[in-house]
Amino acid sequence: MPNPRIPFQLATRRQGLPAPDGKPLIVQIVVALELFAFDQPVPRKLLPNPHGAGPVPDIANWSWIEYGLRCGLPRLARILNERSIPAVACINSDLIDAYPEVAEVCLEAGWEFQGHGTQQKAIAEDEEQQVIGRALERIKAFTGKPVRGWIGPGIRESPRTPELLRSAGIDYVSDWGMIDDLPVWMRTDAGPLVVVPYTLELNDTYIFHVAMHGPAEQDLRMRDMVAGLEPELRKAPRVLTLSFHTYLMGQAHRAHHAARALDYLLARDDTKFMSGAQICDWFLETDTAKAERPT
Repeated sequence: MPNPRIPFQLATRRQGLPAPDGKPLIVQIVVALELFAFDQPVPRKLLPNPHGAGPVPDIANWSWIEYGLRCGLPRLARILNERSIPAVACINSDLIDAYPEVAEVCLEAGWEFQGHGTQQKAIAEDEEQQVIGRALERIKAFTGKPVRGWIGPGIRESPRTPELLRSAGIDYVSDWGMIDDLPVWMRTDAGPLVVVPYTLELNDTYIFHVAMHGPAEQDLRMRDMVAGLEPELRKAPRVLTLSFHTYLMGQAHRAHHAARALDYLLARDDTKFMSGAQICDWFLETDTAKAERPT
């Protein structure tokens, strides 16, 4: 059946939206901050375990993950802060208590905090409402601000996730963000949600962990994507998202390519860096096609 939440629409038939500050290439940087439990199997591995075993503790793979928090995050934060680029901290809320220094770095940098569950593991459907509430309450208590956006751990949802998120006060989701180059409206029984674009094609998890490309691949692919978007940018804005996981893009041999990618974008005169919440607000302010907004 067709998608019941987001009606299909050709990109060429969408109403034009005015570019923010006259800059049609909107770039969002999402930094994933994830908590993997030491006393459980590590679900994302760099080094396969011999004989198919899943040891606990999984020293090599768990240490690789924690390296991202110890060394990768400061590296990425420095690169972004030196360029005054706003970022989205897509954070497992339990990380705030497990690694308070990590959360403080993001808070001091002025990053938007985005809900990403409590830990980096699948959420059981019968616990989903409780987990969402716990995650949002912990982030709000730490930042002093309500959480406006959400990406589920592993980009996973249950059939009722959008309703639970909307009822909890979430304004936008990015689990569905691969569906369009611009924000779109989503129908839920609790009221409409905004979908802010996200990425798989420029997601460092896919590029480096799944497809095992070389360290320059995200930068090279991003430049090709911008080249492909340029004819469209003359007519309408487009959102381009770069995903950075601290244990992947925070590795030294990749991080300097992240800096090169950001410098390339900064050198363009048509590019504006925005957080997910800023993109959501821009869409809410400029979308005048009320007929497309679900009731």
